[in-house]
Amino acid sequence: MGIISIALFATLDLVGQAPGGPDEDPDGGFAFGGWQAPLVDEVSGAQVDAAYEGVDALLLGRRTYEIFADYWPRVDATSGGGFAALFNSIPKHVASRGAPDLSWAGSELLGPDLPAAVRALRDRHEHVKVVGSLDLVQTLLAERLFDVVDLWLHPLVLGRGKAVFAGGAVPTSLALLQPPATSPRGVVHLRYGLVDGVPGTGDMSEL
Repeated sequence: MGIISIALFATLDLVGQAPGGPDEDPDGGFAFGGWQAPLVDEVSGAQVDAAYEGVDALLLGRRTYEIFADYWPRVDATSGGGFAALFNSIPKHVASRGAPDLSWAGSELLGPDLPAAVRALRDRHEHVKVVGSLDLVQTLLAERLFDVVDLWLHPLVLGRGKAVFAGGAVPTSLALLQPPATSPRGVVHLRYGLVDGVPGTGDMSEL
């Protein structure tokens, strides 16, 4: 059985909306699209590259899929830092209630029973990567349909925008899989794995 890993880029107040560019997700008048770009450096870039090792499928929400489908097919495989060749060659699974244009080679729409469809992906692939797609991420978190979360925290506070962990998230326990890693521009990479059970409680006075 394969794994499902989620890649998330967030600010210190856990805003994850539109890190890549100003036109990525302007819903609600979000004015900080592209907030991640000034903080990317060689170290954090290498961390992201490493997080894609072994990925053989993408799982994307409709909006993220449309952004990728508009960009990556036009990027030459020799100039895309490896991502163009990867993204253009592996299957793309799209979660949407609508009927998006799936003309990007290797794309398919998941069925209406999203949890069942995502569980089936584990049997078809070794490593499914979820990128962006905050609405989809909320469903995966609520259904505990993930194995690993790669979270890059950036030294910014925006005070507005879609949050990585929205209200109503299911109580979940995670385990740190490797030591936190920092980049020269202050980005912190945290890798967590899903574990059984819900968060425990205790009394600090007993420590």
